[in-house]
Amino acid sequence: MEEGGDDNQAVVKTEGVVINLVVKDQEGSEVHFKVKTKTRLEKVIDAYCKKKALDASTVRFLYDGNRVNPTSTPASLGMEDGDTIDCLITQLGGSTDSCARHMD
Repeated sequence: MEEGGDDNQAVVKTEGVVINLVVKDQEGSEVHFKVKTKTRLEKVIDAYCKKKALDASTVRFLYDGNRVNPTSTPASLGMEDGDTIDCLITQLGGSTDSCARHMD
């Protein structure tokens, strides 16, 4: 009977695995989060933006060079304890002067 109890506990532990994720900005500043592997990353994104006073529409989050979908989970992306998500500020356009010079 005890063996069955141990098996049930193991299943519960796997479903509730908590990992540490690091969100790092372009200047090297890091914010650490403890999340369950089944938690949507939108919670991490929202918490990070709130902590840094950022509008979520002005930043992009990348994991292994790929943009993070807020509905993804650490488990769906194969994240492990200690993995880093990069936060990049969206850059819009450039100088119109340089474009005009190249068109001549």
